[in-house]
Amino acid sequence: KLRTIQIKLVTGSKKAVYSALFGNLGIAITKFIAALMSGSVSMWAEAYHSASDTINQILLLVGIKASAKPASHLHQFGYGKSQFFWSFIVATMIFGISGVLALEQGISSLINKEHHFEDPTLNYIVLGIAVVFEANALRIAYKQFTKSIEHKGYKVTFKQLILEFRESKDTTILTVIVEDSAALAGIAIAALGIFLTDITGNTVYDAISSIFIGCILMAFAFFLASENRGLLIGESITRRQYKNIVNMIKEISEVNRIVSMRTMHLSPEDVIVGIEVNLIDNLDTDKIEVVTDLIEQKVMKVIPHTNKDHIFVEITRS
Repeated sequence: KLRTIQIKLVTGSKKAVYSALFGNLGIAITKFIAALMSGSVSMWAEAYHSASDTINQILLLVGIKASAKPASHLHQFGYGKSQFFWSFIVATMIFGISGVLALEQGISSLINKEHHFEDPTLNYIVLGIAVVFEANALRIAYKQFTKSIEHKGYKVTFKQLILEFRESKDTTILTVIVEDSAALAGIAIAALGIFLTDITGNTVYDAISSIFIGCILMAFAFFLASENRGLLIGESITRRQYKNIVNMIKEISEVNRIVSMRTMHLSPEDVIVGIEVNLIDNLDTDKIEVVTDLIEQKVMKVIPHTNKDHIFVEITRS
């Protein structure tokens, strides 16, 4: 049952990535065509944006596939952190480079004060189509995101959505959600810049839009890099999960006290857990084994998708 749930979660993440991938690939091609025909620098920035999104989704799929490799002697806890690594590569290279290109083109156009700008009709059509694709990809990612909340037994509320966004370790879904949200914001900015340039004849607005889109890309790169940096270094479970585990273990009558508990995410769902507990006196070996199994069950209740073999319970006696 646990394996089935894990497969469903991974499949859901892949579905969100595939949806964003095919949408952004088509959008990127049309944006490049529109940019070439109109000469709009904000459209060039949007083309870089969609191209980055496309490469991003390819690398996310590479990370998902790599993380599914079985554990080996060299990597005895598996390859789950591959997702974090590839997401980090995406942030530091793909979005960083695209952000710099969009900024450079916008600043260059602003300094030169004039650039080639033709009839923006095609731009409006392409941006309109892009809104539909990006909104659909965001809808699919959001649906998967809310499923992860429901799997934990919580109701989907605005407060819970914010909390889940802050605590989630699934960088794949987080990436798609933030990426699609940033894409919609970029489309709005590009459309505004093109519109203002069209009605005023001043290309400064188009250049400023490109700069803003570059800033969005850079901000997204920083957010994603920071998120994955913590997970690559070795991020623990959330405080809420930690407290829940501690409270549940304390309910076991044979447990005198919890000496220590250390955790680290090996993947978005898999966690290595080391717990040292002090038990009351006069417990025989069979009873200690029962208590150890009960502690593992308590941990699995709070972190249901983790591998039971990655839970280590050390018993000490008073």
